[in-house]
Amino acid sequence: MTPPQSPAETPPGGALRRAAPALLGYAAVRALGLVTLAVWSAVNGRSAHRLLSGRWDSLWYTRVADLGYGYEVRLPNGDVHSNLAFFPLLPWLERTVHAVSPLSYADAGLLVSAVASLAAAWGIFAVADHVHGGRVGVWAALVWAVLPVGIVQSMAYSESLFTALAAWSLYAVLTGRWLTAGLLAAFAGLTRPVGVAVVAALWVAAVTAFVGEHRHGGSTPRTDGARPWRRALAMIIAPLGAAGYVLWVGHRTGRGPFGYLDVQAGWRNGFDGGYAFGRFVAEKFTSFPSALAGAALILGVVLVLLLYVTGVRQGQPPALLVYTGIVVALALCASSYFGSKPRLLLPAFPLLFPLARALARSRPSRSALVIGLVAVASAVYGAFWLNGSGPP
Repeated sequence: MTPPQSPAETPPGGALRRAAPALLGYAAVRALGLVTLAVWSAVNGRSAHRLLSGRWDSLWYTRVADLGYGYEVRLPNGDVHSNLAFFPLLPWLERTVHAVSPLSYADAGLLVSAVASLAAAWGIFAVADHVHGGRVGVWAALVWAVLPVGIVQSMAYSESLFTALAAWSLYAVLTGRWLTAGLLAAFAGLTRPVGVAVVAALWVAAVTAFVGEHRHGGSTPRTDGARPWRRALAMIIAPLGAAGYVLWVGHRTGRGPFGYLDVQAGWRNGFDGGYAFGRFVAEKFTSFPSALAGAALILGVVLVLLLYVTGVRQGQPPALLVYTGIVVALALCASSYFGSKPRLLLPAFPLLFPLARALARSRPSRSALVIGLVAVASAVYGAFWLNGSGPP
């Protein structure tokens, strides 16, 4: 019996066929979520289109696409919400799509998000396929699709775009395509502040490869087939996106390297090691109804940490562990917007690999039933969520 081809050996034309089950399943889950949202919104006399494209962060991105940077809102308490907090790649893409099509900026954002979400699902499949095999890759993409806040993947937000860039950059790192990895990491750094996680993952993988070669005196064949200068160049390219934007904001605000931190402070957002979030959770236990929410938050954090530890035990590559660890740390230790934390964890897709492995080991019919039931629950929750408070 001929063994299956590894992802690296798969011909270019076969890569899409290999990922097709993951992409079709992902598209079906997202379609279910959108249909459920449309029906729920219609019953409540609201527009699903507006909920997806014209509220919260979506408005900030479209304003950047339309008017550029410089818009800010001064709140009665003195806080200043500046659109400099929003990284530029998504609004640049919205502006480009608007320029070459009849789509509005908002609809351009929805199109970018739709394409990016499919690219993200494919990237998640590719990484999981490379590390654990094709069956795990399919289930990983599906688990990402059915997350309770999965509806955000279809909004004009930057989560899908960032996850796509991060996943494919990590895949390029794992397969030794260093220049591709560096370029994608740079674009990820232009998408969200958490792009530093992709840069760190690339640096760790590159340094590990350099150390391994030096330890063997250069006599050991390079497993990634890469020349050292490619890794070195990738390490230089990777941080250019995030560093370039942060320095530009510093120049614009006149605060140098601290300008972006000042902008985030205006949103009362920063990194405090989780103190504010811990206090927020503790305050939930002051009454019985809210104590249930507090207990759920604690269970959620424990689950995230357990999945991370399981990934370590299952031998995930260091690049994935570094990336996931930084995404989780930045999400859980931010000092504000506590309701956004599930959304901020969306890019931490390697956390889902232990669940995908469990589904791959189970009977296909049982795993399909589990994913189907969770998909329905996720679709209902997403519709309820967006018709209520929604993502901050």
